Amino acid sequence: MTIPSNSSRPPSVLPSSVLQCAKPLRLTLAQINSSVGDLIGNCAKIKSAWGRFEGQTDLLIFPELALIGYPAQDLLLNAGFLDEAEKALHDLASYGRNYSCAILLGTPHQKDGELYNSAVILDRGEILHHCHKQYLPNYGVFDEKRYFTAAEKQPIIGFRGTKLGVMICEDFWYAEPAQYLKSCGAEILIGIHASPFEKDKITQRQNIAQQRFSENQLPIIYVNQVGGQDSLVFDGHSFAVNAAGQISHRLKGFDEDFLTIRSDELLQTASHEAPLEEQPESLAYNAACLGLRDYLKKSGQSGVLIGLSGGVDSALAAAIAVDAVGAYNVHAIMMPSRFTAQQSLDDAALCAQNLGISYEIIPIETLMQSFMTLEPNTQGLAHENLQSRLRGLILMTRSNMTGAMVVTTGNKSEMAMGYATLYGDMCGGYNPLKDIYKTEIYRICDWLNQTQAAQSAGLGGIIPQSILDRPPSAELRDNQTDQDSLPPYEILDEILHHLIEKNLSISATIARGYDGDMVKKIATLLKRAEYKRQQSAPGPKISRRDLKSGRRYPICNGYNS
Repeated sequence: MTIPSNSSRPPSVLPSSVLQCAKPLRLTLAQINSSVGDLIGNCAKIKSAWGRFEGQTDLLIFPELALIGYPAQDLLLNAGFLDEAEKALHDLASYGRNYSCAILLGTPHQKDGELYNSAVILDRGEILHHCHKQYLPNYGVFDEKRYFTAAEKQPIIGFRGTKLGVMICEDFWYAEPAQYLKSCGAEILIGIHASPFEKDKITQRQNIAQQRFSENQLPIIYVNQVGGQDSLVFDGHSFAVNAAGQISHRLKGFDEDFLTIRSDELLQTASHEAPLEEQPESLAYNAACLGLRDYLKKSGQSGVLIGLSGGVDSALAAAIAVDAVGAYNVHAIMMPSRFTAQQSLDDAALCAQNLGISYEIIPIETLMQSFMTLEPNTQGLAHENLQSRLRGLILMTRSNMTGAMVVTTGNKSEMAMGYATLYGDMCGGYNPLKDIYKTEIYRICDWLNQTQAAQSAGLGGIIPQSILDRPPSAELRDNQTDQDSLPPYEILDEILHHLIEKNLSISATIARGYDGDMVKKIATLLKRAEYKRQQSAPGPKISRRDLKSGRRYPICNGYNS
């Protein structure tokens, strides 16, 4: 049902669906992985879930814009795409005409020349209850004001004897929409979301949900999208808040999941807490795995090529690739120069063995000497970068030959400092470590080595301990370590956190107790490396402020404070 365009204010209650039922309402949270623009695939996924739960639930609840995927970006400016989305919605409604189960679905909706981010109920072949998003996020990774029109206050929905208050993502983060729905008689609040993963975001969502509960004393259902989309990862972790104000039900993280809850169960005030049993390291690792897996799947690729150096970054990137697409789809190449230590060769081979991936060695010394006959004066930084670029050349050539995608391995600390070589170790289609600081890399590796799978395999750790114990080095000259040109990573990462995540000035960062000259040097390198980062491969957003969508600085920038 569409609200009449001449209404000055929407009605407080939309009419009930055709079927009424005195029994408790069965509500199923459908945490699915939609693909942006794949209307056929998304409809097939929705239909599959619909058929699976027919007769077992009354309302199947899908995430925000589940029909088209999120974020669809400028596909939403394509009139043909919007028309096809509308047709797909009608086809879905027709498909469910003989089902007793209804679905609540996020979809774009065109009305009176405006486009809304909407939720609809499809029931018995009818499209009912268009509810539109009121608050349009326009910060960080979000730019919904570019595409959608903000709606006025939205009515509650009478559905089979229960009054539902539906909110769409950002509306949930403000007090007013929920309070209005409560004032109109809502008995249960339902939020459909496409909320990307970042550190501490799960706790933030839960805190906001419990704040909405404390304001309204209504149970809450929170259904979030799951899946990777370019640089974003949607982690799922859908949940419900019962009438006692507790997180009473949880869905999986980083995977599709479904859960049916009865309304009488949700309305109980008995204590029933469902704790979150995940660590920061496992969350970051699983986000990186899902980001890489879906980037490959949704772009039609399967194989991975990786340069395995014997260092910690490439070792972790290889482990992520194995969890993302399977060991049989991952091939590693070690490309030693005369500066490569035997320990690096041994560690790379052991790491590949532990991961069960294919592995080969292609020395680059002959290639180096061939180039030096053309440019005999190549030395210093140019000589170091030449080694990196020859390795990139080998990987990209093999990628062309096999169709496998090169996974690059630069961490956030290195990308921030420009400690990477354009057209060298930056070559690749995706970087799973791009938003993970070096100190976090080590913590994730320690966690990974302590997991049940690693212990049960009897490997003494998937990542060889010798890799974790050695000082990190690019091995591009004799006796080189990263700390030759960078401060210790423990200090570097703290300073970068202040400059990037906290967005502090140089002087404010120095005031935190850091050496002034060191902070100024780090800030200068951070600024100079912007041109590299804007040419780098995409990678999953893990932190609140990554170096892509979260921090948008001009390359040519005269501000130095």
